[in-house]
Amino acid sequence: MELRQLEAFAATLSSGSVSGAARLLGRSQPAVSRLIQELEAEIGYALFQRAGPRVTPTEQGFLLFEDVERALLGLRQIRERADDIARGRSRPLRLAATNALAVGLLPAALQRIAPQIEATPLSIRSAPAEQVVHAVLTGSAHWGLSSLPLDHKGLQVHWVARASCVVALPEGDPLAAHGTVPLAALATRRVITMANPYRLRHRLDRAWARAGLSTRPDLRPPQIETNSSMNAQALVRAGLGVAVLEPATVLGAPLPGVVVRALDVGIPFFPGVVTPQSQPLHPALQALSDALLETARELLPGWQQYPAHEHAELLRQLGEPDVD
Repeated sequence: MELRQLEAFAATLSSGSVSGAARLLGRSQPAVSRLIQELEAEIGYALFQRAGPRVTPTEQGFLLFEDVERALLGLRQIRERADDIARGRSRPLRLAATNALAVGLLPAALQRIAPQIEATPLSIRSAPAEQVVHAVLTGSAHWGLSSLPLDHKGLQVHWVARASCVVALPEGDPLAAHGTVPLAALATRRVITMANPYRLRHRLDRAWARAGLSTRPDLRPPQIETNSSMNAQALVRAGLGVAVLEPATVLGAPLPGVVVRALDVGIPFFPGVVTPQSQPLHPALQALSDALLETARELLPGWQQYPAHEHAELLRQLGEPDVD
C-alpha cells in the first residue's frame, strides 16, 4: 500500500465523493479515482459502492477506515514533530480522556495550571475509555484520564479515585424536590442510559437488581441508550427521561434546565490517570494530575482517592474481571 492511496481512500470516505476528495488533496479527480482503484485491486475487495458522482463506503471500507485514519494520524504527528524539531519548538503533550472527563474535569484542571503550560503545545483527544487506554499503551498519548479497568501491562497508574453517580432530572420534575432520590422511584420512569454494557451501565444494572427492581425490558418503560453523558443531559432537558450518570459531566459541565440529585444507593464511578510505563513523567503532566485531584475533590460528591496498587481490589468490589 502507498501513502497516497490511503490518503485518497480516507479523503473520499470523509467527503462523500471522489470530487470532494480531489479538492481536499489538491489532486485531479481521475488521479484520486485511480489511487482508490489501485488500493482496491491490492487488497482484493471494494471500498466503495458507486452511484454517479457520489460514493458509499462498503462494510469492509468502514472496517478498514479506523486503522487507516489511525495510521495517517501517526504519520501526520511525525511530520509535525519533524517540523517542530526543525524550528526548535518544544514537543506537544498529547492528552487523551474519556468524553465525560474531558468535558467535566479536564478544562478546570488545565485552568489551575495555566501559567505552567502557557508555553507548552497541547493536543487533547476525547474517546471511549478503551480507546484512551489504547492510545496510552501505543504511545499516541503521553497521558490518559479514564475509568477502571486501567491496570494493563505497559501502563503506570498514578492514582485511582471513587465518586458517587447521580441522577439528572428535568427542571421542575417532582423528584427534584427530594434531596436524595430513591433508586426505586425511577422504576416507572424512562431511563436514559449508557450504551456500553460493561462500565457504568453494568453498575447501574447491578444496583437495580440488588434493590429488587426488575431488569427485564418487558417489565420496564423503554430505555434510551446513548454513548455520551452530554447527550444524556440534553435528552433529560428535553423531558425525554431521567438519567443516572457519572458526576463529572453533570457537575463539571452542567446544562441549564437539568437538576442533579444524589441517589440513595451508592453506584460508584472510578476515574484514574495513566501514563506509559517506564517513561519519565513530564513536569506539566505531573502538575495536571495533581490539579485534577484538587478539581475533583471540589466538584464531585463522595470523592475518595485510592493508592494505585488497590486497582485489583477495586475491580473485585465491582464484580468485574481483572485485566492482564
